[in-house]
Amino acid sequence: MAGQFIYLDHAATTPVDPRVVEAMLPYYTEKFGNPSSIHSLARESRRGLDNAREIVAQALNAQPREIVFTACGTESDNMALKGVAEANQDRGKHIITTAIEHEAILETCKYLEQRGFKVTYLPVDEYGTVDLRELEKAITPETILVSVMMANNEVGTIQPLAEIAEIVKGRGIYFHTDAVQAAGTLDVDVEKLGVDLLSLSGHKFYAPKGVGVLYVRQGTRLMPQMLGGGQERNRRSGTENVAQIVGLARGLELAYQERSTDNPRIQRLRDKLRDGLLETIPDTIPTGHPTNRLPNNASFCFKGVEGEQILLALDLNGVGASTGSACTSASSEPSHVLTAMGISAAVAHGAIRMTLGKGNTEEEIDTVLQLMPDIVEKQRALAPA
Repeated sequence: MAGQFIYLDHAATTPVDPRVVEAMLPYYTEKFGNPSSIHSLARESRRGLDNAREIVAQALNAQPREIVFTACGTESDNMALKGVAEANQDRGKHIITTAIEHEAILETCKYLEQRGFKVTYLPVDEYGTVDLRELEKAITPETILVSVMMANNEVGTIQPLAEIAEIVKGRGIYFHTDAVQAAGTLDVDVEKLGVDLLSLSGHKFYAPKGVGVLYVRQGTRLMPQMLGGGQERNRRSGTENVAQIVGLARGLELAYQERSTDNPRIQRLRDKLRDGLLETIPDTIPTGHPTNRLPNNASFCFKGVEGEQILLALDLNGVGASTGSACTSASSEPSHVLTAMGISAAVAHGAIRMTLGKGNTEEEIDTVLQLMPDIVEKQRALAPA
């Protein structure tokens, strides 16, 4: 990173791996052809596109024809929910999701509610884990889709997707998961997970921003949301962004190759950071599941202080972190994830999320552990009673 800046916001976005940039560069220069044309230059682009699709399919244990490239995770989520809802409303108009989903899911559900669909928002426990008994009770003959995120973007809790898949299996209900936060560190095998649709975003695993994936199991009824030239097997029209797609595939490939060595090191640093903050700063509440969580996620609520003030103080000291989802960082409302977990609004305002990546070092964690107690103490002293 530039200068001495310590970056602990990898859940918001990751730096692009130089090896990803290297893979992308030819498709900005000599391999710039439109993959839908038929001349030799276009065929070079088509080969890059097809190869990327093969790599992503292999990583997900899917078929290449089941991979749809999109512009981002948000588009993938929108396409999954709207596409399934519109294509299957003749069978029912009921969707089940959770209270702690990313806004890309929640806002799409609100949109569908305005158009006559009924949405059930499942509760979670104090760790952010979905209640499977509530899922069982929520299913009706009208249910056509269940959407539960694989791992929460704010507190890192991993959901029991395989158990959810067993519940919906054989009922004619499609199962979607937003795996945007999970793909860089967890095994996203669609067969083991039992999902019919799965969303990814490149910039969460050291690939570029502006490119995503929606896995669509063969046979899933899905209404396309982008109409035009019929690219992506008529599921998502528009000239494919070949360079970005190649970058996404390379980033995912590297993540799967290197996670067995990266994850243990990152988790050890995460645990050192978490344990150190809990030991040195009183009235600190860890959030999310204590063990069943993403290996790089450390999240807390600091009582008696605003999270934004801690972030500003950290930034002045050369440290980047977050209060939660980067997509809602301008909101003054407490996190919907934390309040759904039973944390009061007053305490939720003191939320901080620190997410590590493969570039972080032990020395950086030591620096943060030295800075944080003084920062929190000063901010508490400045806070109104």
